[in-house]
Amino acid sequence: MTAIDFTGVFPAMCTPFDDDDRIDFDTLQEDAQRLEAAGVDGLVPVGSTGESATLSHDEHVRVVEAVIEAVDDVPVIAGTGSNNTREALELSERAAAAGADGLLLISPYYNKPEQRGLVEHFRTIADAVDLPQIVYNVPSRTGQNVEPDTAVELASHENITGYKAASGDLGQIGEIAERTVDEDFAVLSGDDALTVPAISVGATGTISVAANVEPERTCAMVGAALDGDYDRARDLHHELGPLFRHLFVETNPIPVKEAMEIRGYGPARLRSPLTRLSEEHVGEMERILEDLAEERPVLDAAEGDR
Repeated sequence: MTAIDFTGVFPAMCTPFDDDDRIDFDTLQEDAQRLEAAGVDGLVPVGSTGESATLSHDEHVRVVEAVIEAVDDVPVIAGTGSNNTREALELSERAAAAGADGLLLISPYYNKPEQRGLVEHFRTIADAVDLPQIVYNVPSRTGQNVEPDTAVELASHENITGYKAASGDLGQIGEIAERTVDEDFAVLSGDDALTVPAISVGATGTISVAANVEPERTCAMVGAALDGDYDRARDLHHELGPLFRHLFVETNPIPVKEAMEIRGYGPARLRSPLTRLSEEHVGEMERILEDLAEERPVLDAAEGDR
């Protein structure tokens, strides 16, 4: 297994669709190249933000292949989770065969396994696929929390090298970071609004939705926090705060796809049952993005001084 340094910013990529509801691979690859050029530390296609729930298995693999083909020097961590262990294993094996550098595995949703079932699920995949793997905990989508004891137990497996924390529980994030400090194990924020606080208690970066829209500013924020420059990190967190909040005013990735279209990065189309951002929220998104664009020269100057 080739190790990945899970430090920094890893955008949870969107999957663009054309007017016929097909994947727009040209736009997908352009987006991957834009993000790499912006300085991100890796890319995460076909996760929740990539609408993995409405992609076929073949589409999953084709998206992963397209992103790998598009970039030069950043790792590609493929979302391959499922609530069916056999299905997650198959997706993971196919992503590995396609050349993925690592895997992001959401905890099983809907069937709500007990903690011992979660351990068995993740270990089954880790035993079979020799790639770095991130356990993704997002109880709001799965209905089940990956408890700290479970995360610590999983961290002992050589292929389970990360934990994406999207529980909103900063105490739990800090506990997992504390108890795995001697392991080759990274805790990553899965909630943009908690990234700076999470780093302060031991996280090493973020798998970020906001980085799709503001990659440079997100990288600057995370870099400052990792350097211990919390004044700078806090300032950038506050600049991005309105975007963080508005990206979750409706179900992700509805708002971020609208933001991507406003910025000219990709279409806002989503696959059913997801729908376009409500008109009542579009104007506020436009205003937030305009404000951030106006602050761009300030960010550029500050980054030039670093």
